[in-house]
Amino acid sequence: MDGNRRWAKKQGLNAVGGHNFVVDKIVEPIIERCGELGIKYLTLWAFSTENWKREESEVSGIMQLFKRALMEKMNSFIKKGARLKMIGDLSKFSPELQEGMAKAMKDSEMNDKITVTLAINYGGRDEIYRAIEKSKTSGKQLEECLDTAGMPDPDLIIRTGGEQRMSGFMMWQSAYSELYFTETLMPEFTVEKFDEAIEEFKGRQRRFGK
Repeated sequence: MDGNRRWAKKQGLNAVGGHNFVVDKIVEPIIERCGELGIKYLTLWAFSTENWKREESEVSGIMQLFKRALMEKMNSFIKKGARLKMIGDLSKFSPELQEGMAKAMKDSEMNDKITVTLAINYGGRDEIYRAIEKSKTSGKQLEECLDTAGMPDPDLIIRTGGEQRMSGFMMWQSAYSELYFTETLMPEFTVEKFDEAIEEFKGRQRRFGK
């Protein structure tokens, strides 16, 4: 979900203002649209392992935003039938945030309308490193040790904001994912823009190497 900071600057807001706008105005309508379309899995990359390097004020604001989202938004998603998952190295977050994340996942584990996954403190390389270590100690196959174990690989990956690269998102899982890049900044990525991406995806032929 790229472009929040650039959008905020254009609006005369600080960086956190862009992140807040996306949480308040963009995310929920897209989740609801996925439900209408029968899409069973939606993953939102909200915070990468590299994002800790941003200015302290922005990182602090994002942590407060996560806390507010857990308090104000998660119950709404759960009531609408969403199962919530978090992927990434959650151990880096405060005990309070970890407790809230665990509660959201526990409270929604029986829901089956859509699985909404938040990738937070997530990086593809970091995920693979952690999976290798887990595989060594557990004896399980590497794929079983990934954060996404039990989830299907993504059919479509959308990146907003104009950059045409993956930046390490789901490096293992995206081998045959279709990619969609748009110049639209995330705070302007409306349901209509989402529908455009879905329509474009529906016209592609997927051969999976065959």
